[in-house]
Amino acid sequence: MPELPEVTTTTNGLQRILPGLKITAVWTDLARDTVSRPDFLHTIKSKKFFKNFEKNVVGAKVINVERRAKNILVNLNNGHTILMHLKMTGHIMVGQYEYNKKDNKWSVHKDEKNTALHDPYNRFIHFVFTLSNGKNMVFCDSRKFGKITLVTTEGAHDTIHLKGMGPEPLNKDFTFKDFENILLKKKNGKIKITLMDPKVIAGIGNIYSDEMLWAADIHPLSSISKIPEKPLKKLYAEMKKVLEKGIDFGGDSMSDYRNVDGKRGEFQNKHNAYRKNKELCGKAGCGGTITKTITAGRSAHFCNKHQILYTPQ
Repeated sequence: MPELPEVTTTTNGLQRILPGLKITAVWTDLARDTVSRPDFLHTIKSKKFFKNFEKNVVGAKVINVERRAKNILVNLNNGHTILMHLKMTGHIMVGQYEYNKKDNKWSVHKDEKNTALHDPYNRFIHFVFTLSNGKNMVFCDSRKFGKITLVTTEGAHDTIHLKGMGPEPLNKDFTFKDFENILLKKKNGKIKITLMDPKVIAGIGNIYSDEMLWAADIHPLSSISKIPEKPLKKLYAEMKKVLEKGIDFGGDSMSDYRNVDGKRGEFQNKHNAYRKNKELCGKAGCGGTITKTITAGRSAHFCNKHQILYTPQ
């Protein structure tokens, strides 16, 4: 699933392109008369909701694009905000696309044949915004888990989609003391799973939690209440470094993620722990081996030597 660095990379790309453009049409092949889950009723997967969505966004102009946790918010000039969550395999691109009415599908325009938009991972187009500059913003999602909905801009952060989210880890005013206090609210929890809880800290998932714990020398199954202050301070610092590094390298494209130009990020080439099971640890002088375990149904990769397990005595 795309995490904070991937969603930030997408948001920055859309902010570079969209402001000032009008949405002239929308299309999806996901809308159904009857939805399989109640939470789909308030997304474009419901045909009734999609019709209302279309009515409210077509003709509106984009003011700006922002991120909250793993959500992308496209703010419009009519008081509405398009809220998108990439979920497991979603990514958003902007370029020239063409519609095949016979197959009811969109594909990359021939004029884009020499661009990254032709990456095979970019062919699963399930939502299309047509823009006033003649290009399209498309939502590509091979597993169709992504979410697109519409909220009022004024109340967006109080909706069920965003309410209760934890603090943003890269905010300058998010101090170590804030970090410590919010973790200690889950003092009996395991550190990796707690870092991944969006109601504790926003935007951290499997990849970056593995990487920041590796850098901080903390075992992912450590009990929060037993981690001393010094390593916890190191984790706080490494959390910021790792997330910023993820953004600097354009996100992680080990799986489906691509940026708005259809290009891969490069953070997957910088992994120290994630999906490096049975490889030698790359920490200087360590000599350990990266090991994989499962906790609360999620994988965790760690060095069996330098990452210390803090547990109740």
